[in-house]
Amino acid sequence: TILYAGSRTSDYCLSIVRAISAKSSRGPHIIYFALLQGARVDPQGGNTFMKDIQVKDTFFVNNMASASVFRIVPKLTTAAAASPLLHRATCRSAYIRPFPSLLQSRHFASDDSVKRRNIGISAHIDSGKTTLTERILFYTGRIKAIHDVRGKDGVGAKMDSMDLEREKGITIQSAATFCKWKDAHINIIDTPGHVDFTIEVERALRVLDGGILVLCGVSGVQSQSLTVDRQMKRYNVPRLAFINKLDRQGSNPWKVIGDLRNQLKLNASAVQIPMGLEDKHEGVIDLILNKAYTFDGEKGEKIAVGDVPESMKELVETKRLELVERLADVDEEIGELFLMEETPTAEQLKAAIRRQTVACQFVPVFMGSAFKNKGVQPLLDGVIDYLPEPIEKPNFALDRNNNEEPVEVTCKKEDPLLALAFKLEETNFGQLTYMRIYQGMLKKGNHIVNVSDGKKIKLARIVRMHSNEMEEIDEAHAGDVVAMFGVDCRSMDTFSDGGMNLVMSSMYVPEPVMSLAVKPADNKMQNNFAKALTKFTKEDPTLRVRVDSETKETVLSGMGELHLEVYIERMRREYNVDCISGQPNVNYKETIAAMSTFDWLHKKQSGGAGQYAKVKGYIEPMTEEEVKELGKPNEFKNKCIGTNIPPEYYPSCEKGMNDAMVEGALVGCEVERVRVVLEDGASHAVDSSDMAFRICMANAIRDSMKRAQPSVLEPVMTVEIEIPAEFQGAVTASLSRRMGLIENSEMNDDGSGLKVVAQVPLANMFGYSTELRSLTQGKGEFSMEYFKHIPVPRNTQEELMAKYKMEREAKEAA
Repeated sequence: TILYAGSRTSDYCLSIVRAISAKSSRGPHIIYFALLQGARVDPQGGNTFMKDIQVKDTFFVNNMASASVFRIVPKLTTAAAASPLLHRATCRSAYIRPFPSLLQSRHFASDDSVKRRNIGISAHIDSGKTTLTERILFYTGRIKAIHDVRGKDGVGAKMDSMDLEREKGITIQSAATFCKWKDAHINIIDTPGHVDFTIEVERALRVLDGGILVLCGVSGVQSQSLTVDRQMKRYNVPRLAFINKLDRQGSNPWKVIGDLRNQLKLNASAVQIPMGLEDKHEGVIDLILNKAYTFDGEKGEKIAVGDVPESMKELVETKRLELVERLADVDEEIGELFLMEETPTAEQLKAAIRRQTVACQFVPVFMGSAFKNKGVQPLLDGVIDYLPEPIEKPNFALDRNNNEEPVEVTCKKEDPLLALAFKLEETNFGQLTYMRIYQGMLKKGNHIVNVSDGKKIKLARIVRMHSNEMEEIDEAHAGDVVAMFGVDCRSMDTFSDGGMNLVMSSMYVPEPVMSLAVKPADNKMQNNFAKALTKFTKEDPTLRVRVDSETKETVLSGMGELHLEVYIERMRREYNVDCISGQPNVNYKETIAAMSTFDWLHKKQSGGAGQYAKVKGYIEPMTEEEVKELGKPNEFKNKCIGTNIPPEYYPSCEKGMNDAMVEGALVGCEVERVRVVLEDGASHAVDSSDMAFRICMANAIRDSMKRAQPSVLEPVMTVEIEIPAEFQGAVTASLSRRMGLIENSEMNDDGSGLKVVAQVPLANMFGYSTELRSLTQGKGEFSMEYFKHIPVPRNTQEELMAKYKMEREAKEAA
């Protein structure tokens, strides 16, 4: 027997106990209570019928705790205890256990009555993210007309505000907007789908509370879907899935759900099924409410709700049972109903879906066609019903006064301010800083402090963004995503009101995989060229700029050809700088495979104060897992005992290590996956200095690496190719010639199309786009994303070394 109740009175709570006692005379009865404020269970007050009742234990739900063994006095507010699942009693002790999702759940306790959702929309390129966002803005009344990404009117989608985005038909920068649906305020960030701009997805998911993963109903899970999935898991972002493009030929939502389960390892299940597919797609059937939805009107704005067609009732029953089974695996209440062969109500199902979605244990799958205006409004309902409010998603700051111990953020506007700058954008009015407020509030005219450098800043303007438009506001509260002018900072800086020394954790930034030399066509443009590079590298952490120490050329590094091409084009458009660029080069790296010791003396004495330093220790290789856990490409460890090397010189030794890793001996590339251990050394009372130890350490490591079996690493890409089946032989042969390793080859249901997934060295992918078009008569398409760096074959390493030697000799001769 499972009972749910909510009451302020002890009488009603005792009536629950009476009901359990009357239901079964067998004992012992085990009861779990989580009551509303003011309610209590007190068997000491003469309620003798409770003599057979054993209160087994109590557990914490937020701030609830028991006052005594038989008395449970919660401290939650009425709004906070709204979930009926907090009230639970059963006579079956075998099925009793506290549920992790319940213990982790939170309830909005702010006096601000506005519901909020902060969500991101992410997907593989061309899955329909921006089209979906355009419909969301239209149905919520945020825009008055729908414009498509590649529409004939030439206007383009609202969220693609850059001219380059509209010309290429892709999203390049993440764009923020806000809208209202029913009684909720929704902040939305539309993100790019191309792998070259993956940092935009990374920074959005770092600060958002929920997401919508959009999938193509034909292609299913694609390469960038895998990347987005990893990013969502990295930041514990609850999500809904939306299977789009069900109007297209070959669409199959059940195959896509299979991909979610098998490839992404998600506990996903449909909460809707489509009414017809391809050109017969009319609407969706809600499995929870057992209702059919069709979308009429010029733009699908009129929703007709009706009964399930007779021909689909059997499928509805099958898929609803599948939904219940999937929930039963992770949700205690649904699991017990399933074991007792009872049918859960719509309210029970919705509550369970919300609990497990917020806990990242379940992914509800919605369906439709954004382009054909079908299924978008029910998806918006799903955002409100199943994705968390800001206070429901745990967030932590790091206490710099306590060895960066995690401190939970409260998400209350009354508490001290804590906010994170996650995106910078240069405008005609100066730098625009996008900020997520985790705690406290921002108010126009107030001062805030950049925790990173201690600078105090006055808030001149606070705005809400709607793509490239702004709405000025006076204040913003915990849970809001806003933008500000006049805040000089870098991406991922933390801001407070000056009373706390807390910082928010940063985001993962992938390493660049491609470089090219670039210079302005005219020296008169040099000033604007420098300004553009400064601005772009401040905005985008994956764009790196360095000056070659020998050629003095400016080298631009990024995530791919398109990434670099876009920034070169932006220099021309935004700064009037025409650039001359060289051929793209692969970002090779160097590493070691064995341990090697060093014992190095740096001595330079020619009268007066000289230089003296001596270091002893060893270097050893690190694994990829160790590097990921460390968060840095190399590690410096100090194992010195005593004061042979004065402690003030340890930081200089680490700087020397970093100097040595800039350029390897084999091909002049960055060195990574190396651990440097300093064990001993010597110093001179007069001649030792920071510079002496820095130079000494760098030379010691360079010499030691020659004996540590150095090798060259090359970037390998995961390449996903979609082609008609008749071209399979030609395409697989082409991949083999390019040293590709085919991981998977999957035919679609009707046998007409094929998806090939392979791992190919990036150096071998130049020009592949042209070759694929030729091989498939223009019918094939591919995408790729960075996988990892691996050692190059021995013959390739020798070729790279010979090329590097020739280039050095040519430069020296010049």
